[in-house]
Amino acid sequence: MKNPIENLNKNFDSRVRLGLMSALMVNTEVSFNDLKELIQVTDGNLASHIKALEESGYIKVQKGFIGRKTNTTYSATGAGEKAFKTHLEALEEMIKSAK
Repeated sequence: MKNPIENLNKNFDSRVRLGLMSALMVNTEVSFNDLKELIQVTDGNLASHIKALEESGYIKVQKGFIGRKTNTTYSATGAGEKAFKTHLEALEEMIKSAK
């Protein structure tokens, strides 16, 4: 059987990215400000993690307007959902084997 540590994904190593993906797994889409508040990070910090996950193909960005104000929302892609679930399963396996 494959060692669960091999299924861990480096893209989800940080607290911010774990929080980002967790929020996107349970919501269809989340705005930048809501993510910032939820994860408790600065604009720049959140933006850099979003960019990395977007470049990996794990999240998609939708830009639009509410009235005259720009509104950017984020959602997990199919590949992102699959990769994150695999990562969480590997973490669970590691925890179970440590008992």
